[in-house]
Amino acid sequence: MESMLKKDIRNYDLKELEKVFVEKGEKPFRAKQVYEWLWSRSVKSFEEMTNLSINTRKWLTEEFDFFPVSLSFQQKSGDGTIKQAYALHDNNTVEGVLIPTKSRMTACISSQAGCSLSCAFCATGFLERKKNLDPGEIYDQVVHLNNLAMEEYQIPLSNIVLMGMGEPLLNYANVMKAIEYITSPKGLGMSSKRITLSTAGISKMIKKLGDDQVKFNLALSLHAPNDVKRNEIMAINETNNLAALKESLKYFYSKTGNKVTLEYIIFDGFNDSIEDAKELHLYAKDLPVMINIIEYNPVEGVRFRKAKPEKVDAFAAYLEQKGIITKVRRSRGKDIDAACGQLANKNQ
Repeated sequence: MESMLKKDIRNYDLKELEKVFVEKGEKPFRAKQVYEWLWSRSVKSFEEMTNLSINTRKWLTEEFDFFPVSLSFQQKSGDGTIKQAYALHDNNTVEGVLIPTKSRMTACISSQAGCSLSCAFCATGFLERKKNLDPGEIYDQVVHLNNLAMEEYQIPLSNIVLMGMGEPLLNYANVMKAIEYITSPKGLGMSSKRITLSTAGISKMIKKLGDDQVKFNLALSLHAPNDVKRNEIMAINETNNLAALKESLKYFYSKTGNKVTLEYIIFDGFNDSIEDAKELHLYAKDLPVMINIIEYNPVEGVRFRKAKPEKVDAFAAYLEQKGIITKVRRSRGKDIDAACGQLANKNQ
């Protein structure tokens, strides 16, 4: 009960910390030291802040706390992908995934515990949204997965994708703050260009990303070439239709100069025909985008199935022939429910 009365020190920015230290009669640079311990060195207790005096650590412990996430479960796929489940201090659980390839070491992280969007093909969509993750809980996933990459492969993270549990743009402020900690020279110092935020499509928030002139990459989960089909699988399309999304993507590009990735999960017999490819081309041809065709991953109790390889190849070939940069993304970690759309805390 005592720790619940303490203030979470990771909710304070540097200026706020400096004010706390000055009020305590300490030098402001001590706040910078604490900030570095929290966001650059990723410590888990005040006792680890060894360049602070014993008295300073004592009053920090008495007045503040912080709640780093803890690893509760880990599972390794036959293809080298590793899924981790993290216990939060409030008894919620989220998952993150390390995806190693020859050229990249990618962390897929979550922004919410559960999800409120209920997309018809996604396991996470069957979970109730429990909470928005705070900046530290998002940041901690990156720390865990970077440590894992070094332990397992002796290679640090090269890329971060916010494609795990939850909709990042429904947790906008905390996600932006977490990315600040991850990219800041006073934090982990990772390049913004190595971070991709994936959204199911909230037009006004995509425009806000543009207004904020973000440096990271944006991916839109499209998954259908017209509103009728998208409404069927993604309820959010009823309030954020394809025309509105197109307008917001153009606005985002005008403000940032960053091209956008359209993600397109391809389902057997639903959106995998050449007619679908033609519609997708008509939608995308005047947008500053590339397209990722994503192999579907099986989810228990869902009617959708993986498209046949020849249909996938023909679909991608049509788009490429029309001059749109198109990649086919093969699934990783399917055997441990770590692939795209499969995160659902099944092992908890």
